[in-house]
Amino acid sequence: MAGQSFLSESMLGWSIFTFILMVILTFCWFYIRKFQSRQESEVVSTITAICALAIALITSALLPVDIFLVSFMKFPNGTYKDWAANNETRGHIEDTVLYGYYTLYSIILFCVFLWIPFVYFYYEERDDDNMNKCSQVKNALKYTVGFAIVCVVLLLIGGQGHISNGFPVVLLPADGLPALSFSISSLTLIGMLAVITYTAYGMSVLPLNLIKGTRSVVYERLENTEDIDDVEHQIEKLKSKCEDGRPLSSRDRANLQELEGKLQVLRRRGRHLDIAERNCCTKVGSALRPLKITLGIFFILVALLFTVALFISNLDKALHSAGISSGFIIFGTNITNPLNELLLVLQPVFPLDYILITVITMYFVVTSMAGIRNMGIWFFWIRLYKIRPKKTRPQALLFLCMILLLIVLHTSYMIYSLAPQYVMYGSQKYLVQ
Repeated sequence: MAGQSFLSESMLGWSIFTFILMVILTFCWFYIRKFQSRQESEVVSTITAICALAIALITSALLPVDIFLVSFMKFPNGTYKDWAANNETRGHIEDTVLYGYYTLYSIILFCVFLWIPFVYFYYEERDDDNMNKCSQVKNALKYTVGFAIVCVVLLLIGGQGHISNGFPVVLLPADGLPALSFSISSLTLIGMLAVITYTAYGMSVLPLNLIKGTRSVVYERLENTEDIDDVEHQIEKLKSKCEDGRPLSSRDRANLQELEGKLQVLRRRGRHLDIAERNCCTKVGSALRPLKITLGIFFILVALLFTVALFISNLDKALHSAGISSGFIIFGTNITNPLNELLLVLQPVFPLDYILITVITMYFVVTSMAGIRNMGIWFFWIRLYKIRPKKTRPQALLFLCMILLLIVLHTSYMIYSLAPQYVMYGSQKYLVQ
């Protein structure tokens, strides 16, 4: 009976996971196709971007699944369910989740240090028209080796490795956890910088854009019509100078050509605005304007809640942890954390707490994507790429996905700081002996 119950629970879990996976892949495909340039799109870069984005989303969704599986083993009274009463069964579930973390983190390492750099440099070399495919691959591999060396160094340091006979030797335990943990921690540190830059900006710009909205298509069309009339008037004024047969001066001819080109652009824009005005999506967007304003205000309140929760959590660590020697580890909560308390209050109403922790995780991903989309890709004060619908280069999309992978790594740690007690123990209850 317990075995059948465990099988049914497993089938339910895997069915939900398969459905979520299909939703994630579909979203990634539409998202990448929405932003990639139609002129420069390539199959390899598209597949790489979609897969990398999917890995980022799947990794971010693993934490809520972990909390759910651990908590779902028990009844509300603290006793184990029939299918989870066996230690071997519980160990099997825990190992499955652990291997899931190992697998996804290993894939992230592979993407960040090998796959994405190779595809990126391949398309950078592709801009040189005098280079054939073999030369592109060779040069891309040459640059990718640098990233691979960094990865090997991190694994060596994490695994307490050394150089023997000119070859790196990693002294890994049986599971290789220290090397993987150190490498992921190093990437998490870089992800923290990305969170500070892009996620923080996205948490501000996303609600403000929802509240501010976009300019009305009707207003833009009227404004465009006025510009057309103004340009046509200037063209007629210039042409009137040669009605008596006198030729136009070189300066007037240049101005006339410029105005005629501007008129063509305005007329083309007018046709696009006419199509947009008749579009159903535009009408629906106008009808949903109050909802967007409400969502914008809600997102501002959520950002403030997260700010307060992070401040309280870090203050608790600073005051009550064992210090820097232990990594500021803290057992339990000594200062009331509003987000942590909210999740604990929602526990009795299944599955509100799991929905909320999933929404929180996805919120950070969405705001990060919004921040990258609005800011573009920067290297210090130099803008490398812009993220624009239908005009984004393959290299920019690869950069976007790599940044998201790094952000997801730090997000997992940040969520623990937001609600440490709930993330650590979920909705588990224990029997008092």
